[in-house]
Amino acid sequence: MQATHLASHRFGYSQPQLQTLANDPRAWVLAQFERPAAFDTEGLVDSAKSCQIKRDVLQAALNPTTPPNTNPFQDALGPMTPARQVLRQTNLHGLGKRWQHMTQTTTPVAERWVQFWANHFCVAATKGTTLALVWPHEYEAIRPHAFGSYKALLRAAVVHPAMLLYLDNAQSIGPQSIAGRRRDRGLNENLARELLELHTLGVKAGYTQDDVTQTAKLLTGWTVGPNTAGVTRFMDNLHQPGKKTILGNTYPEGPQALDLLLTDLAQHPACADFMASKLCRHFVTDAPPAALVQALAAEFRRTDGDLKAVAVALFSHDLAWQVDLPPKFKRPEECLISAHRLMQKKVINVENSAYWVQTMGQAIARAPSPQGWPDLSADWLSPDAVIKRIQWAERYGELYGKDIDARDLMQQAFGPNLSTSTTQTIARAESGAQALAFALASPELMRR
Repeated sequence: MQATHLASHRFGYSQPQLQTLANDPRAWVLAQFERPAAFDTEGLVDSAKSCQIKRDVLQAALNPTTPPNTNPFQDALGPMTPARQVLRQTNLHGLGKRWQHMTQTTTPVAERWVQFWANHFCVAATKGTTLALVWPHEYEAIRPHAFGSYKALLRAAVVHPAMLLYLDNAQSIGPQSIAGRRRDRGLNENLARELLELHTLGVKAGYTQDDVTQTAKLLTGWTVGPNTAGVTRFMDNLHQPGKKTILGNTYPEGPQALDLLLTDLAQHPACADFMASKLCRHFVTDAPPAALVQALAAEFRRTDGDLKAVAVALFSHDLAWQVDLPPKFKRPEECLISAHRLMQKKVINVENSAYWVQTMGQAIARAPSPQGWPDLSADWLSPDAVIKRIQWAERYGELYGKDIDARDLMQQAFGPNLSTSTTQTIARAESGAQALAFALASPELMRR
């Protein structure tokens, strides 16, 4: 039953019936990468439409038609203009579809794999240009490539409009380009730095500031804006002319240099090591066994970054299934998804659920930096964060406790791995609401 528990809770989002995996939990995990459940994009807007939505919001803010303080619907960002209402509904619909998939998918381990890469190539709605682009980045760039080639995923994530705007490459201009000689704006190194440090090689790979600058020059020309209709384009007049030398390799002028650079970065030994370390830390434990990381890095190099093969290598390795490794503390969103999967309840009120996830410390679609959400348990274990999780559990107990037998729910989901302490705590509950609150606040649900 230990392997069944790990398949459900360490690798997945928690199965309501642990017994259904008992025959072969390892095969259950690996089969998900053969045929991941498809994500339904019906009714979702694409990135071009999203760019128009955020432009409308920014235009309305700059040119208000309603006098200040006369709009009765306001929040911390100001009046809820018609454009902002469209933005709000668009984002809530995108989040709702995402949570619907996460809570109902039959391939939860594969879905966690997708979410790992979405966080690795993080974009956030923390600036005006990306207000409507977080979810399109996930379903246009990440989902279609998460089980294929790392190089293809890297390219799709980096040149997506969301990333070009989030890390300011859309406004980066080669100083000696045609546009650069006419304008006051110049080179922006944000995307170049994160491409090397966060997306491919890691901070300890030995690249220099000159490598960052040369990478930024190579990336000039890749842009998105009103003049590209919200679609990524390469514009020669923005591109820094001449060859660029990065990590000892020389690249030609022009758009073809991007694919050459991304191929070299994806095949760099440091990239395999960095990806393997992050994957093992996320899916297994904060300080994963070195042999597991080395095996995963070797598979990444052997297959030239075949992500499906890397996933199979990870989830078929005995060290990933080691029972005595310290568990990880779930992020708030993971707690929410696990709770709904165990209760077998849909997320009906998306906005209210997003409020609770934010209260617990994770503002959905608004990661604090390009590093994405932190992945160490200590980052989520502050006393205040734990109190907020208990308050969330109490609220969910009030909402769902009358209809759910918390004792049975936990027994079905955790079986013999349910601790005596949690069992006794739930048994002492004075009501169904309190019993469910105890269950949702238990170590079993908070950790994976």
